[in-house]
Amino acid sequence: MILAGDVGGTNTRLAFFSVEGRRVKLRQEDRFVNAGRHGLGDIVEEFLAGHGLRPELACFGVAGPVRQGRILGTNLPWTVEAAELAARFGLGRVWLLNDLEANAYGIAMLEASDLLLLQPGAANAGGNAAVISPGTGLGEAGLFWDGRQHIPFAAEGGHCDFGPGDELQTDLLRHLSRKHGHVSWERVLSGPGLVEIYDFLREVVGMNRASSIPAAFDGPDRAASISSAGLAGACPASSKALEIFVSLLAAEAGNLALKVMATAGVYVGGGIAPKIAEKLKGPGFIDAFRAKGRMAPLLEEIPVSLILDEQAALKGAAWCAALRAELVEQGGAASRPPEPPARSRE
Repeated sequence: MILAGDVGGTNTRLAFFSVEGRRVKLRQEDRFVNAGRHGLGDIVEEFLAGHGLRPELACFGVAGPVRQGRILGTNLPWTVEAAELAARFGLGRVWLLNDLEANAYGIAMLEASDLLLLQPGAANAGGNAAVISPGTGLGEAGLFWDGRQHIPFAAEGGHCDFGPGDELQTDLLRHLSRKHGHVSWERVLSGPGLVEIYDFLREVVGMNRASSIPAAFDGPDRAASISSAGLAGACPASSKALEIFVSLLAAEAGNLALKVMATAGVYVGGGIAPKIAEKLKGPGFIDAFRAKGRMAPLLEEIPVSLILDEQAALKGAAWCAALRAELVEQGGAASRPPEPPARSRE
């Protein structure tokens, strides 16, 4: 039995997995809200007590860079240490991954039905791949093709300098620079980032908000309200904010594809993207993804898929544990992403 975790900036998912053949199978799963908790250990303790199981192996994907078995959360005031968790819970081995590295491992555990194809790309696409996931923050990771298997690796590209693509986005950069100093891609491509874009449109550009928008629009989950209003076309500022968000997500996905030569595919995941799938299926996303000047023909040949399975990172953490504990063999079909479904954005 493997204990796996997906630790985001807002929520933590913990689950038990078993290994069956070349797959991991989910047995038990619980979700926890991070607010008010002192650390991951408290959540693990509650989870284990609730199910009465004591696994020997554990792997956690955590939003932050991993350094010598230790993670200081980027959008979460926790320090997570593998050795401490192992000692506290009597675990034989504990691995820590960046949450997007776990997501990258999870791609091999997905079925074709867990993906929505946004761009078919070349029929013989192969090589490296990449994952980009906006949520509480912006995560990025790559998958290196060594000729036999894809090897996931972590990245912190979400904290690279934000680059605007037009005059309005340049004004957005100036506004955010005055407000925050350094402006990263995460500053605009995340739940808080969508709120920043909306506030910029309201406060600086002067766009109107529909009078029918409920009071909850200004509540704690503003990003979800803005997204819903934008999808419904119920609010001019929300619709424009979502349009900018989609364009920026496509632009940075294209940047990531070029940086790691992700000719085998780019996977868009995270908590936000599946909720705005209808916008991602539109021509605006792929047009912005391809808009790289002389590199446009290369971008056109890269398959782009939306990850629909919200358990991808959780499955990835379990799969990584199974690989590192040598419960399954390296390489083979299970180390490759699934063939994309025969569906296009049209």
